[in-house]
Amino acid sequence: MGLVFLSMPGLIMSDNDVRQPIVSIVSTGQMGAAIGARLQANGVRVITPDGRSEASAARALAAGIEIVPLAEIGDSDFIFSIVPPAVAVETARKVAAVLAKGTGGPLYIDWNAVSPARAQEIEDVIVTAGGRFADGCIIGLPRTDGPGPLLYISGPHAPALATLQTGGVRFKVLDAPNGAASALKMSYAGITKGTIALGAAMMLAAQRAGCAEALLEELATSQAQVLASFRRSIPDMFGKAQRWAAELSEIAEFVGDGHVERGIYQAMAAFYAVLGEDNRGPRREVGTLDLMLRKE
Repeated sequence: MGLVFLSMPGLIMSDNDVRQPIVSIVSTGQMGAAIGARLQANGVRVITPDGRSEASAARALAAGIEIVPLAEIGDSDFIFSIVPPAVAVETARKVAAVLAKGTGGPLYIDWNAVSPARAQEIEDVIVTAGGRFADGCIIGLPRTDGPGPLLYISGPHAPALATLQTGGVRFKVLDAPNGAASALKMSYAGITKGTIALGAAMMLAAQRAGCAEALLEELATSQAQVLASFRRSIPDMFGKAQRWAAELSEIAEFVGDGHVERGIYQAMAAFYAVLGEDNRGPRREVGTLDLMLRKE
């Protein structure tokens, strides 16, 4: 594991004239917009295809990202796919239709929380269209201040990101084949998001059993750091629960058939789906958790 910086053919115009790299971001959700803002602020031209929601368009414009017709992303140097895992393959197919009409020049990087098997499916879609593919993952929050998230990338084309080394985004190249970055994300998220699910599930169970106050008191005494983490992470999860449900399903696939622990993540995916639906509706479960965690 380490950083590797090599030149990408086509970006060097002359000894004294380096063409501004172009990165297409699909799409400008919170993470995509945050990464795009960092790149744009550090001399990278960042574009995103039109046809997204008003909220996505607003985030793009606020980040200094240009909104262009879908066909124009074929002229970029890199295409960053940053979408919910449930639509990662669909997104690749839409981009592949553009790549099939051109030279296949851009490097397509799937940064999404998908299993290595799903990453392979996406690679097949892109390569079949004549494009190039690299496997990536993002660890960290979509912040524009501080160091920001860390973007891991693997595969034979990963060193091409050298051209973005001064783009304000932290990249780490894994000396490993495609699929390694996705495996890292599955392992890491299985621990972090799995821990949040366990905490929320047991707090709700304690509330139903009438021992919630005693549980919080004991956590405050013997697991103060754990409780402090839950006070931050569980309420922050409510609006993301539906997306996390798809991610936990990918993690279950990553664990694999024939392993009993796969069922743990299948159940967590179902739990997050319930919390996501509840957050949009009656807010019984998330309301209970919110009240519990607000108490000191």
